[in-house]
Amino acid sequence: MPMANTTSRNFIVGVVDKPKVIDGKSITPGDVVLGIPSTGLQTNGYSLARKLFFEVGGYTPDSYIDELGTTIGEALLETHRSFLPQIGPLLDGGKIKGLVHITGGGFLENIPRILPDGVSVEINRGTWPELPIFGMMQKLGNVDEKEMFRTFNMGIGMIVVCDKDHRDEICGSIDGGLEIGSVRSGDRNVQFL
Repeated sequence: MPMANTTSRNFIVGVVDKPKVIDGKSITPGDVVLGIPSTGLQTNGYSLARKLFFEVGGYTPDSYIDELGTTIGEALLETHRSFLPQIGPLLDGGKIKGLVHITGGGFLENIPRILPDGVSVEINRGTWPELPIFGMMQKLGNVDEKEMFRTFNMGIGMIVVCDKDHRDEICGSIDGGLEIGSVRSGDRNVQFL
């Protein structure tokens, strides 16, 4: 009997000692929000992406799109990279106040989870290159910008919150890391400027 064709699948799992949990409790107004670029959709928004590309747009997985530089299928299957090699060496230094993996819920639901009472985050739109796949989906479905930031990572895979005095050191340790916003007084919400 022939062997079944098997392919290797990768996954990411993490474990942390409870005393070392970075829970966001020390985040204060004046802190900065750093972004680490994503390679694609990562782990969220696939139901909407399939609907937009295959039902609304009439594409197939083999459709080559110049704007994406690849096929729809390849763009949707872009590997979710691990951010541990970049942020791992920084975790024990006490300089990171908050970490947010931008997965299901996007910016709007994930960021508030780490914010203590009395603070909000302002994100400066245009401070990072958004991957073309997000703009294409927004146009295909005429998707509201707020919904795009609730569903997708929009090109930012991980967010790091730190004191402004540690910004340069942390950005220098993160490949592609850049300042995308700031922490202000507020009611644990996210605003886009």
